[in-house]
Formats: sequence, structure tokens, C-alpha cells
Amino acid sequence: MSKVKAGGSSKNNHDSPGQRLGVKVFGGQKVNTGQVIVRQTGLTKRGGNGTFVSRNFTIHAEKDGIVKYTKRRFRLFTGKTVQRTEVTVE
Repeated sequence: MSKVKAGGSSKNNHDSPGQRLGVKVFGGQKVNTGQVIVRQTGLTKRGGNGTFVSRNFTIHAEKDGIVKYTKRRFRLFTGKTVQRTEVTVE
């Protein structure tokens, strides 16, 4: 028989790898069709002309060209206007 009680397992022993989010192509750089420009969670940056946003909010290039970042004001659902970065491909 055992002389000590069974010890519990630790509860904080799991760790997931990073999701590799962020800007992949910076302003002024060339992109090809379908190339990932920004990986993000939520719409922190908005897709503009020449881009499309996939289901997980990743911004892709819709055509070949040069990436450009600009600040624009967007209206939220509540009516509040906020400044966001818009990504375009020209």
C-alpha cells in the first residue's frame, strides 16, 4: 500500500504556439495576387481597393501592385467614428 496520498497534476502545463500575426508586407513593397499582406484577429486594419478580407480577417492582395497604408475614419455600428488604417494595393 502507498504511504502518501496521490498528488494532483499541475493545471498550468499547457502552452500553445504563437499565431504569427502581424504585418507581412509593408508600404511601398510589391505584392502578387493572393499574397498575405496582414494577419490579424479582428478588423484592426481595413481592406481597401485591390484587397480582400478572408474569414479570419486576413487581408490578401486581389491584384499585383504596390501596398499603401493610409489613415481613414470609419463609422462603427454604434455611430461613433474611429480612425483605422486602410490597406490598398495600387
